[in-house]
Amino acid sequence: MDFITVESEGPIQTLTLNRPLVRNAVHGPMAAELATAVAAFEADDELRVLILTGADGTFCAGADLTSMRDPDLRNVVTPDGSGSGPMGPSRLHITKPVIAAIEGHAVAGGLELALLADLRVVASDATLGVFCRRFGVPLIDGGTARLPRIIGLGRALDLILTGRPVAANEALSMGLATRVVAPGGALTAATDLAYSLAAFPQECMVADRAATYAGLDQPLAEALRAEGSGGAPIVEREGLAGALRFAQGSGRHGSFDAQHQ
Repeated sequence: MDFITVESEGPIQTLTLNRPLVRNAVHGPMAAELATAVAAFEADDELRVLILTGADGTFCAGADLTSMRDPDLRNVVTPDGSGSGPMGPSRLHITKPVIAAIEGHAVAGGLELALLADLRVVASDATLGVFCRRFGVPLIDGGTARLPRIIGLGRALDLILTGRPVAANEALSMGLATRVVAPGGALTAATDLAYSLAAFPQECMVADRAATYAGLDQPLAEALRAEGSGGAPIVEREGLAGALRFAQGSGRHGSFDAQHQ
């Protein structure tokens, strides 16, 4: 990999966007590396949680607009919206948790990469926004699909139409940020969060994650049936063991111990 770094430690993999001279803006070759790395994470049964972050204090400034006129460097834009996405992995199906650790700017296509994550840990001095509004570059990496699902239609349209900057505390208040931490602390906090997720019984957590996303596009009755049918077998495979741990005293008096795989 020339434009990202890939680090694995136990069940956690961290992908770092690494073009700091252009604030980790993504051109075609970098997008291809991102798509390959995310697909490899998805295929590796030993890896449980993915962290996306950026080098040198910036998450991602979006697509590299300076490369758009170079056929060797420009991001791949397909007329029918097929492929993994111009920013790389934005259209890939990921079945395991993804966390974005955001310092500096996560704007335009960088915001869309952050929206790919289930959880976003944001430094208190970070800035998010649809900055590509100013340059006539549309959201084609999931922004219009994911942003309303995460923060609601009204707030999403505010960000999409105006392109205004959003500070970390406002992002937290609207649900765009999951956690706000001190500057420089996003990756550490995201890593701690990743390990806590990796320690849970995995089949149950992954099934609940999948049911949550699927239910967004289903009528309530259908979503309830799908949740029940998907979860019922896991009660036998993981839930009975968990119930036994509870009966033996685990989790009593408000303690929260996820260290059971």
